[in-house]
Parts: sequence; C-alpha cells; structure tokens
Amino acid sequence: MCKCQLSISGLRNFRKHLRMVGSRRMKAQSGDMQASCGTLDEAVCDDALDWEEERELERAACEGDDFIPPKIMLISSKVPKAEYVPNIIRRNDPSIIPILYDHEHATFDDILEEIDKKLTAYRRGCKIWRMLIFCQGGPGHLYLLKNKVATFAKVEKEEDMSQFWRRLSRFMSKLNPEPNLIHIMGCYVLGNPNGEKLFLKLKNLMRPYSVTFESPLELSAQGKEMIEMYFDFRLFRLWKTRQHSKLFDYEDLL
Repeated sequence: MCKCQLSISGLRNFRKHLRMVGSRRMKAQSGDMQASCGTLDEAVCDDALDWEEERELERAACEGDDFIPPKIMLISSKVPKAEYVPNIIRRNDPSIIPILYDHEHATFDDILEEIDKKLTAYRRGCKIWRMLIFCQGGPGHLYLLKNKVATFAKVEKEEDMSQFWRRLSRFMSKLNPEPNLIHIMGCYVLGNPNGEKLFLKLKNLMRPYSVTFESPLELSAQGKEMIEMYFDFRLFRLWKTRQHSKLFDYEDLL
C-alpha cells in the first residue's frame, strides 16, 4: 500500500481488517469458524494417534524445500498501539503469522481456535517451531487475559490456565531438532525468581513436547536478536518511540 492511497477511511478499513480475536464481532462468527475449521478437539485432542504416527503426519505435511516453519505471533490488545504491530513485522518473511486478540473479551478457546485456523491456512498439518507472545506482565507473571494473570501459583491452581498451556503444546512441532521456542515480549518475566518457576511450570505442562521459554530484555543483545527474528528493526524502533504518543503517524509504518 503506497502512502498516496492512505486516507482516514483507509485507516479505518485497516483496523477493521485487523479485528481482534475474541472481540464481540468474532464471537458472532464463531459458528462459521467452527464449521470451516472443525472443532478444536478434533484438531488437537485426538489421542488415538501415538507420538510416532503424529510426527510422520507432520513430516508428510511439511515436505518440500520451499517449506518454512511458521512463526506464530500472539499480540494482546493491552499492548499500547497493538493494532499497529502486524504492520511492523518482517515483510520479507511470510512465515510470521500475527494474531491480534482482544484482552478484554477473548477466551483461551478463542486464541487456540485462531491458532488452529491460521496454521491450517498456512499449511495443513504444520506445527509451530517458534512463537512470540506479546503481552503485558512483569517479574514472575504474564497478563494474558482479563482476570487471567499467569503466575506459578495460579497456573498450578486454576484448571483453565493449565489446560491452555497443555492444549497449546499440541500445536508445537515434533520435527524441530531444537526445543520449540516461545519468546515472551512486552514484559520482563525473569525479573525475579518466580519467573524461572513459572517458565519451568509451563515447560512441564507442555511435556512431552519439547519447549523452551525466553524473555530477554529488549535492550540486550539477545533482545535485539529476538526483535529481528519477528520485526523490521527500523519500524519496530519507530513504533516503540511513538507507542505512547497521541500523534502517531500511521504513514511512517507503511
């Protein structure tokens, strides 16, 4: 899209196109989504297949030299200027799949259903090797959804919270020679020892799938590497500097 084509109505259409997962409009369409994608239980909870059979199905789905494993990007609407984030991802990497979800109204089921839908559209049967969860939080906790703060204690105690991570694990690859990587961005979870406890708990919940969690500081070398894996670094820095400004210039991100 060139700058000359952008107008106020264009911006509105852009925001409409990026309607958040879990918004009231998405709720109205949930029946259509289930009809087109099948139920989540059918997609991720079929225990009739053993590990080797599932891995061979994934291998068959991902055949071809042109296949690039998808990178899922979950973006909470609580992140300031979150609606612009899909426009600052690396434009030369079609494997990055942004999912903007409504922090206020989305459920864990909404998020899992949208991941299932997006993976199927990308390549039916493929799985996640890398994932970015971009949300608010702080040392020792993730603020995933309204009234759903993931801490070590709450993940251990609240069944829907623990089930979310167990079910998410079924979207992780069995082919990746390294542990599947989940990056946490937007908050520094490892700012106290409870962050390590939380990550260890989540890894255990996601077994036997092999998953590692990373939450580097954005200003560190590891943080820059994480940012460049998903974002156009120049556009990310521009977005970051104007994240809290009311005078955000949308055209700068085009």
